[in-house]
Amino acid sequence: MGVNLREVVAKLPVGERKAIMRRSRELIAEELSLQELRKALTVTQVELAKTLGKRQGEVSRIEQRGDLLLSTLRDYVQSLGGELELLCTFGNRGSVRIHTGRVAPRRGGSARSL
Repeated sequence: MGVNLREVVAKLPVGERKAIMRRSRELIAEELSLQELRKALTVTQVELAKTLGKRQGEVSRIEQRGDLLLSTLRDYVQSLGGELELLCTFGNRGSVRIHTGRVAPRRGGSARSL
């Protein structure tokens, strides 16, 4: 029979278990659906629809889609008061942030090194 992850974690020292749980919560908090993001900002679909100039049903459909145009996602995020950034990672070559059609280096990486 295979080893259960809970059993492995249970055998770790208390400090390590707490660190794992803390990091787990951080990772979960970083990954939000559009609906979860909107709700976390206490904005209703109706309120967001007014800001976007759309109907509530259209906001619902945006939140359910698995594939969005970047412009749709940008408008959605901006309507919530945020700014959309697209980060591309290339293994050991570093990361680049794509913003309004140009490539900007990120944290020690150089866009020229790509």
